[in-house]
Amino acid sequence: MAENGGNSSARYGISRRDFVKYTTGTVACLYLGALTTACGSSTRNSDFPVVVFSDVHFNPLYDGTLFQALVAADAGGWDAVFKTSVITSPSAWGKDSNYPLLEVALASLKAALEASPFVIFTGDILGHGLPQLFYYHLNGTTNPRDASDTAAMQAFTDKAVTFLSNTQDLFYTTFLTGIGDRQAFQRTFTSGGYYSVEPPGTDLMVIGMNTIIFSPLVAPIPGANDDAVAEQLDWLDSRLAAATVAGKKVWLLMHAPPGADLGTTAQPANLDADGHISTATMMWVPQYQTRFLQILANYPGVISLTLAGHTHMDEYRVLPSSDTVEITPAIAPYFGNNPAFKVFTISGRSLKPVDYSSFNCDLAAASSTFSRYYTFSGAYSLTGDLDASLARLTPALVTNSADQALYRGHYYSGHNAPASVSDTLVNPITDKNWPIYWSGIEHMGQQELIPSVNAY
Repeated sequence: MAENGGNSSARYGISRRDFVKYTTGTVACLYLGALTTACGSSTRNSDFPVVVFSDVHFNPLYDGTLFQALVAADAGGWDAVFKTSVITSPSAWGKDSNYPLLEVALASLKAALEASPFVIFTGDILGHGLPQLFYYHLNGTTNPRDASDTAAMQAFTDKAVTFLSNTQDLFYTTFLTGIGDRQAFQRTFTSGGYYSVEPPGTDLMVIGMNTIIFSPLVAPIPGANDDAVAEQLDWLDSRLAAATVAGKKVWLLMHAPPGADLGTTAQPANLDADGHISTATMMWVPQYQTRFLQILANYPGVISLTLAGHTHMDEYRVLPSSDTVEITPAIAPYFGNNPAFKVFTISGRSLKPVDYSSFNCDLAAASSTFSRYYTFSGAYSLTGDLDASLARLTPALVTNSADQALYRGHYYSGHNAPASVSDTLVNPITDKNWPIYWSGIEHMGQQELIPSVNAY
């Protein structure tokens, strides 16, 4: 149910070089505005909030009547163009984010930042199939007629990215506030879309990975990304080794998480009468995942926070190394979820999460804002180190019916059943497919997942 390589070079019809440029929208980004304050020596023992959002999937062509005006305007003029639209309600379930939803989301994120101007974005800026939609408005088909059509699409896509974030130079100067080794950042970010930064005055290294290229659906042919992935994993190994030597904790940011694509695996056609499965759709190429997990196992206790997105759902994964991947729900309601984001509470002493609150925009209530949906510690009566709490919660999701009901409701950020024809991308969690969602928390490999599901 996660995106099938929506930013791949094969689908965009762009060169490998431009692929890096346009897939920066899938890379996890960090704004460090308050990090040195929050983690500095004066407040080292204090807890501080971290706002995390993901999967905006902004569709600038949600109103086709604006096409010509958007093409004619530069990115700085798009805001004025969007305000002329007659569409003023946030996107419905099954749709990417429109401008009204983007406005609501950004205002709500800003309000959540009152305590600390610090935000993490775990990837996916652009809407699904944006190039094809652009070509449709340009020439009536979903394909370019010639090189000029492709160039026009690239220019439009570039403006869309610029409207929200811009490319590597702005990312370095605005999101990372120009700290760290600029040459080292540019070398890895422009070649592969990954980076690391060590905020001054902290005991922290932030590592941003480009895991979208780990997907079997991104490479134009099997094995095409082997060298790029191997290079990135070598780099990850070296950065974790450097953090270990320096006595630093690591925040690991990525877009696509390891493990199974649970929503796709849980499609009714894949289940027999007893809810058993014979195969599972995996997020990553198996050998990439195997090496990644081996690397993490070599550095126990170094990673204090791991964040991902991509699935659009409120979930988590517990890796064999005991590192927990917190998966942030999406702003876009594309898969039938309510738009949502999270605010984590981080321990200043350990730089680990101790709690979080989820904020959602309840589309069923025609909401025009994000409100606090639930707080983890209050919902599940678990406090302290969040990774440890989630490890305790996992078996309780089988034995405690109340906890399971909460988790199943939270998964779609409060919207766990189809409501209309436009809601067709929703795959509700049922008693029959629940074993897939539960087993996927801890079983990262296909050969471990399938027996767990079938023995539930």
